[in-house]
Amino acid sequence: MPVDHHQIENFLYREARLMDEHAYDEWLSLWAEDLLYWVPCNEDDIDPQRHVSIIYDTRPFLEDRIERLKSGVAYAQEPKSRLRRVVSNIEIEEGDNGEVTVYSNFNLTELRRSRQDTFAGRTIHKLRPQGASFKITYKKVLLVNNDEVIDNLTFLI
Repeated sequence: MPVDHHQIENFLYREARLMDEHAYDEWLSLWAEDLLYWVPCNEDDIDPQRHVSIIYDTRPFLEDRIERLKSGVAYAQEPKSRLRRVVSNIEIEEGDNGEVTVYSNFNLTELRRSRQDTFAGRTIHKLRPQGASFKITYKKVLLVNNDEVIDNLTFLI
């Protein structure tokens, strides 16, 4: 069955909206049980078992991250960041069993306590078909500034 590019683009746009709106449970529901969520630090292609990462989450760690954000005790998110992101340059590679790898660029603006920051990068998603949609099995976020000091990255990226 051919890949529906429009459906995949809409999936990425929906994920972006859920992150921007702090819709944590809905965002978490997009993920497969056997997930890996990775934001490398200092270089894009490090060995995460030997080098520090900004984020390197499997399902239990991601669930903990979401619970912390929802709890009201994530002080770095009180008040919550106001977020808006643009997703673009979407490229789709078909894999086996309907799975797809999706490459995209993003530009994210964050405003919190009168300070506005901009983050940019490239995201690699691996999506597995599930019913009429997909589940994210892998997400790697390559921040342009992953080798610089980042003051607050406690929101969803």
